[in-house]
Amino acid sequence: MATADKVPMLAEGHRKIDDEVRHLKSVERPAAIEAIEMARAHGDLAENAEYHAAKERQGQIEATIADLEDRLSRAQVIDPTTLSGDRVVFGATVTLIDEDKKKIRYQLVGQTEADARVGRISYNSPLGRALIGRNVGDEVEVSTPSGDRYYKIKAIEFV
Repeated sequence: MATADKVPMLAEGHRKIDDEVRHLKSVERPAAIEAIEMARAHGDLAENAEYHAAKERQGQIEATIADLEDRLSRAQVIDPTTLSGDRVVFGATVTLIDEDKKKIRYQLVGQTEADARVGRISYNSPLGRALIGRNVGDEVEVSTPSGDRYYKIKAIEFV
């Protein structure tokens, strides 16, 4: 599943993933190993549910570490304050006007950093893909489960 494709992310997202890897390695992994050792002490491993659960947890932790380290190794950290221009690109903060004349503001970020509640959407989301490469004044149409939505790009900032 791993590819050589770069994974764009903001410095904050990179730091967050790095912190999670450190936590998994320094806290979660040792706890899983300890749980395995304690379960082994109970005897017969074939009938030992605690042992199998602890081994499964260890496998999940190792898979998560591998996935996160893969993302970090392919990370292309982007600082939006160093960008400029009149087109929507990764890291840009875009102000939109929706069909109801309501102003909405989103920053285009990586998948691991996306949280629409705080105004961050993935560049791979339907709206993110529709915005990439567009200019101020452009209108975009996005198909959503609740129907098509229309937006007009009011402003593009790099903050």
